[in-house]
Amino acid sequence: MATLYHATVFVHVLAALIWLGGMLALALLAPVLRDVGDDGLRQRLFHRLGVRFRAVGWVCIAALLTTGLLQLRMRGWWGMGVWGSAAFWATAPGRALAWKLLTVGVVLVLQAVHDFWLGPRAGAVTPGTPQARRLRRAAALLARSTALVGLVLVWFAVALARGG
Repeated sequence: MATLYHATVFVHVLAALIWLGGMLALALLAPVLRDVGDDGLRQRLFHRLGVRFRAVGWVCIAALLTTGLLQLRMRGWWGMGVWGSAAFWATAPGRALAWKLLTVGVVLVLQAVHDFWLGPRAGAVTPGTPQARRLRRAAALLARSTALVGLVLVWFAVALARGG
């Protein structure tokens, strides 16, 4: 059982590294792409990077959700005996788990809005127009905000792993 638990933790951490590392790498790469003078080329590059990372990112998110749920089950923290227990949520691990789950929810919403609504809108407008610049800035801000919330999520994950 310990080997299976360690494997789920390994996959969980690896998926978090890939997802958050990719988000941070894109944040660092974006200013370089802004130097591309051709608006159409810049928009195509952002689009291709975004589409490629979106697929990787959502595979990582699925792995994170799956392994996270498995870890809860393996720790005995799954089911109404725990979820419905005010005493559990009053403990340090319970509070850390609650904050982590809340942060996961925020990340899921932000990532979905960016990947399936704002990002595609930014890529669909005519390059170089005021609307394209506005949407691109909004998409960049949302992506950076998601990465920042991802860092907060790692904080709560560490707190949970260390007992609250």
